[in-house]
Amino acid sequence: MKLLFNLMVVVMAVLLVGCGPEVKRGGPGTENEEMDVPAMSLRLDRSDLDYMVRLNIRALEASRFWIGEVSLVEPQPLVSIWPIMNSTTQHIDDQLNELLSSIETFLVNSGEVGVVSRERQFELIDELQIRQSEFFDPATAGRIGKMLGAKYFMTGKISSVEEKLKDTRRVQYSLFMQVIEVETGLIKFQNEAIRSKTIKG
Repeated sequence: MKLLFNLMVVVMAVLLVGCGPEVKRGGPGTENEEMDVPAMSLRLDRSDLDYMVRLNIRALEASRFWIGEVSLVEPQPLVSIWPIMNSTTQHIDDQLNELLSSIETFLVNSGEVGVVSRERQFELIDELQIRQSEFFDPATAGRIGKMLGAKYFMTGKISSVEEKLKDTRRVQYSLFMQVIEVETGLIKFQNEAIRSKTIKG
């Protein structure tokens, strides 16, 4: 009886595994390298953010500001990365955190600037008991930037515009980025990258 019971358990387990959802791994280095390429919806995804960050970073590297005031300057200027404002109707906090990580990775790997730890920024904000609304204020950002020893802070905004024509919907996303000099408040660099997505039906 015990043997029969154990055999039934094994058979049931095999049947359950066979009837379960099929999970596939995708991306570079797998059998499904193109899995991440198709868009799944009109919402912002990793591919959209990577594309817009890449365009903005290329523009930054080619700018007169980066070449003349950042690259090869000694000592290396210190940069503080501030949150990207979400002006879309979507809840995209996780995506924006990924975006900030991409920007931070570029700056660190460039070897041409020092980067203030974002954790240290938030610690200082908590110490000063600054509210979120004040946090995004340029004057407050400048004051905190000085306390952190930063020469520049990088910030930006992501927005979207939606249009519909007959059975087609289109959303245009815009990632606007700025580099602001802490001491003077002058905008030293700004650029806008755009990504469009459409769906029919």
